[in-house]
Amino acid sequence: MGVRFIPHLWLESGAEEAAAFYTGIFPNSRITSVTRYPGVGREVHGQEPGTVLTVTMELDGNPVMLLNGGPGFRLDNAFSFLLEFETQEEIDRYWNALLEGGQAQACGWLTDRFGVTWQIACPMDHWLTHPDPAVRERVFGAVLGMVKIDIAALEAAARGQVSPAA
Repeated sequence: MGVRFIPHLWLESGAEEAAAFYTGIFPNSRITSVTRYPGVGREVHGQEPGTVLTVTMELDGNPVMLLNGGPGFRLDNAFSFLLEFETQEEIDRYWNALLEGGQAQACGWLTDRFGVTWQIACPMDHWLTHPDPAVRERVFGAVLGMVKIDIAALEAAARGQVSPAA
């Protein structure tokens, strides 16, 4: 067996609630295990015995682990999940679901109510690596002017029908 990459996110609290939220959004998802803090090591971890330690889940078949780390463990934008979709309908669906109680950012990024950052986008490499530098500039400029990604606007920018954002 090769290396298995499992994102392991430390939350201050709410791992069980977050896992229920995420598995309710993504198809083919489920919680696979829940571990609890033991009594031993309480002087180190500071948690009540029996409190949820980790929740492991599969999000559309991809493993992710959440850990209740306690005060002082908060996520930031330095880590995010990138979700790429082919249609605006998919972008809109996941954007709206993950944004519930969260905060929108620029360029297709949002931070959900648990502090996890997501970029909801479409595949853009074909534009951002295009041999024509003008296409790259227009598309990149269009992305910079967006909050939620708009595929039609990116396609228009690639064709030269929209000016890049200032």
